[in-house]
Amino acid sequence: MQTQALARKWRPRSFSGLTGQDHVVRALANALEQNRLHHAYLFTGTRGIGKTTVARILAKSFNCETGVTSAPCGICSACTEIDSGRFVDLIELDAASHTQVDKMREMLENAIYAPTGARYKVYIIDEVHMLTKHAFNAMLKTLEEPPEHVKFILATTDPQKIPATVLSRCLQFNLKQIPASLIAAHLKHVLEQERISCDATSLQLLARSAQGSMRDALSILDQAIAFGEGKIEEAGVRDMLGAIDQGYLYDLLDALAQKDGVGMLAVADAMEIRSLSFDAALQDLATLLHRLALAQIVPSAISEDTPERDRIFTLAKTFVPDDIQLFYQIVIHGRSDLSQAPDEYAGFTMTLMRMLAFMPDEVPQATGSKPKHASPSSPEVGAPEVKSSSPSNPEAMATINSDSALDLFNGGWTAVMPRLKLDGLPKMLAQRCDMKNMAANEIEFCILEQHKHLLEKRYQEKMKDALSEYLGKPIRLKFSVGTVTGITPEELENRAKQEKQSQAIAAIETDRFVKELVENFDAKLIVSSIKPIQ
Repeated sequence: MQTQALARKWRPRSFSGLTGQDHVVRALANALEQNRLHHAYLFTGTRGIGKTTVARILAKSFNCETGVTSAPCGICSACTEIDSGRFVDLIELDAASHTQVDKMREMLENAIYAPTGARYKVYIIDEVHMLTKHAFNAMLKTLEEPPEHVKFILATTDPQKIPATVLSRCLQFNLKQIPASLIAAHLKHVLEQERISCDATSLQLLARSAQGSMRDALSILDQAIAFGEGKIEEAGVRDMLGAIDQGYLYDLLDALAQKDGVGMLAVADAMEIRSLSFDAALQDLATLLHRLALAQIVPSAISEDTPERDRIFTLAKTFVPDDIQLFYQIVIHGRSDLSQAPDEYAGFTMTLMRMLAFMPDEVPQATGSKPKHASPSSPEVGAPEVKSSSPSNPEAMATINSDSALDLFNGGWTAVMPRLKLDGLPKMLAQRCDMKNMAANEIEFCILEQHKHLLEKRYQEKMKDALSEYLGKPIRLKFSVGTVTGITPEELENRAKQEKQSQAIAAIETDRFVKELVENFDAKLIVSSIKPIQ
């Protein structure tokens, strides 16, 4: 049996069913209830946000048999015929295919005749900006002195191309792009009614890909259902959309924070191997940087159900707000310049290198060094004490070839890992691992679900080779995905950075010169500008 497209099946038939256009609905509803009707309406906005849908609902409001109302009944002959496209006194015209002045004159000549059986004869002209200058002039006369029984509803995606003489005679409403959160909520409702399961991440991916258009969102949802053979799963949605795994983006920013150019290029190479869209990657990276800025400045704007919320706040503490603002601009410009690059890979990696070039030289690199604040008056701040169960002379471990090496190694992963000869993504894998179990010739590591994309065989092999070289004997590695109960090298490093940051802030706040400025000149200390340096 033939099924109807979701975009048509779930097209709103009343103002209450519209999503994300409350400002338009409120104004129209109040006007209808007070019987303050205009002869010409103009709806503007991007594609798929409800311009013609609002126009058809407005036509029902004018002609519902219950009277002019903001809540048409939907069951009378006028409402049902408008919904099915059979209403004689509703004339819909696509200006893109009827640009000639003769067509417009013919339509307007018929406007003088009374409606067949309705209260008002309604003309809906879509993409009205496509009309020729002569066609607009022909329309203008009718707009100046319209018959009492005629209502014009115009819709356009480009109001700038409509003559000012026409604009001034219309009641204008600008429809907004629909927020991704509202699109996701509507898609969830549609899927519940269609009895199709879908996870929250897939809904957000679909909603973001629609770029504010509900019609596009429903069309993409149709495609996702077909792609997944009636099921919607994150992996399938990502494959269909060519969406970027957020893990790659976090790894890029982690590597940027460490000024690890090799690691950033390794992430880009991994994305290229998977044939991911670099244009989409820059778009998603800009979105992530926006979220980091919100987490730093307006933390309450990051809702509790935001995916990767904890990781967003952890990463937000890694950069100062000024750097996030700069990186955002670099990414935005990098995306706009992508079409002019030699190829997308070059354009993407050049954007990454530009971000790296603007990273402050004072970013702390090691957890054991002593940073100084940029202020010449600040005292030297000591690094936090890092306790580890690794041997007092770790260099000796490399020369031990017996099983006792593993005994000495036990518990010292956070101390041993930085000494391994690793870089790029294999290094990221090692940083995010927690050592779980150990046997004579085998070590088992655990990694969180959000980092499982790092478990590629070649990265595991490089980590195994580095450990074998360090211990002086062949070692087998085993990896699992689950809950990390211990502390990872990455977490230890982040804690050290946070401790240095706290010490730097304390050093500035207690500095005599700074205190005098605050007390005598009513100065204000901008804490976000303080950061430790090497």
